Amino acid sequence: MHKFVTDRLGSWVRVIAAGLALTTLAGCAGLTGGSYPAAPAKAATTDYNYIVGPGDTLNIIVWRNPELSQVVPVRPDGQVSTPLVDGLVAQGKTSTQIARDVEKELAKYVRDPIVTVIVTSFVGPYSEQIRVVGEAARPQFLAYKQNMTVLDVMIAAGGLTDFADGNNATLVRSAEGSKRYNVRLHDLIKRGDIGANVEVLPGDILIIPQGWF
Repeated sequence: MHKFVTDRLGSWVRVIAAGLALTTLAGCAGLTGGSYPAAPAKAATTDYNYIVGPGDTLNIIVWRNPELSQVVPVRPDGQVSTPLVDGLVAQGKTSTQIARDVEKELAKYVRDPIVTVIVTSFVGPYSEQIRVVGEAARPQFLAYKQNMTVLDVMIAAGGLTDFADGNNATLVRSAEGSKRYNVRLHDLIKRGDIGANVEVLPGDILIIPQGWF
């Protein structure tokens, strides 16, 4: 009877030990990276032009017509209004395209208008914003900037939480049909491994999971 109890107890101990070992391995998986391919270090293109979105602020300058020049916000519906121009669609366009559109509208009232549009505050359209979700200190969205990197994004987001599984973070790239890449945020932020820094593209989503411990 004693031998039977001892054998049964030994079996349960081995099962529990095996379970703990598997849990430990799963929890430490972040140290070796995720199941997706590593994100390419370079991604930005040289022909990128900023696209205006709701919440941006535009300085519209009409040469030799200061009374028609104005600083205006892009409304939630993506439109702007200036003197003599009402309800002009700005969302989804570059500043140069908006300037040409304003010129066309002003040409009805002003001879040969020359317009310059300068974006003075940046939010960008939703499709181009960089989003950080999960175990970041401050999950948020950011306006994309040329040559922006994951390190830039994480500085803005305040780094990782104490519970983040940084090396299992996923970068979802909408420009490539929502293709997923692994990024090693723990190595980059906690260990200073600059080789883990990669460029981001407009519309990227950075997902930071919670670790086991």
